[in-house]
Amino acid sequence: MGKKKNISEWHRHRVQALWALLSNSYLAGFAQGKIYRGPLKKLCLPGLNCYSCPGALGSCPIGALQAVIGNWNFKFAFYVAGFLMFIGALFGRFACGWLCPFGLIQDLLHKIPLPVKIKSFRGDRILRKLKYVILLLFVILLPLCLTDVLGQGTPYFCKLICPAGTLEGGIILVLLNQSMRSAVGWLYAWKNVLLFLTILAAMVIYRPFCKYICPLGAVYSLFQPVAVFRYQTDRKKCTNCGACANVCGMQVNPAEKINHAECICCGKCKKICKENAISGGMQFFTMPEREKIQS
Repeated sequence: MGKKKNISEWHRHRVQALWALLSNSYLAGFAQGKIYRGPLKKLCLPGLNCYSCPGALGSCPIGALQAVIGNWNFKFAFYVAGFLMFIGALFGRFACGWLCPFGLIQDLLHKIPLPVKIKSFRGDRILRKLKYVILLLFVILLPLCLTDVLGQGTPYFCKLICPAGTLEGGIILVLLNQSMRSAVGWLYAWKNVLLFLTILAAMVIYRPFCKYICPLGAVYSLFQPVAVFRYQTDRKKCTNCGACANVCGMQVNPAEKINHAECICCGKCKKICKENAISGGMQFFTMPEREKIQS
């Protein structure tokens, strides 16, 4: 069973890596130290992939939302909001588990063998609410209220918090551009400190950024319980052995509440179940049918 689980994990990582390469395949950007600004940049990508990454072909929906949320006359604002709702309603947090480049980085960091791995700690559940506060404050309220004459807001989350942007965009652009290296200051240092702390945390805690910080994960989690892509537990087959709960890095117990808001649809629970009680896929059920399955 252990071998089966490992095969499943590396299959997911290959999908994550392939998507990361496809969405960051503008190789000229790395050679020239410039950001791609072609027509594809208007398209949002489902994962947290920094707009400022030299190889990025599309936009991060969180960064795009911050830029246009202050002026709802912009059609792009409706597009971004619609994109988030569409991806969330269709896939829930599947994008977090399978299509987010920064999620892949955290997954790989956590595989580094260390004597201490923290699965949970006191205050963990409360701290997970922080990502909703960050979504409301830094992604919605501040960019919505503090705008320029064009109605464009400052991307406060990207500017002050996002470690993915620092890793994928900030560091690379600074290394490739002399003018940027001479202009770096306290903000660049602060963002690198946050990145360093995130990397250290990811080595001992499974996906700390996803659990506590990520506003994109917060958006998708709102749709997770009712998304079309979902898991279901066959209560007749389930023996409540606890294997699925023990293997879940997000500390979800599928035997009690499958499709939990914290679930990233990685599929570990499905692979570890000896009774094959857990299945997953596109489930076009009505709400009463869903409630019956969950009960």
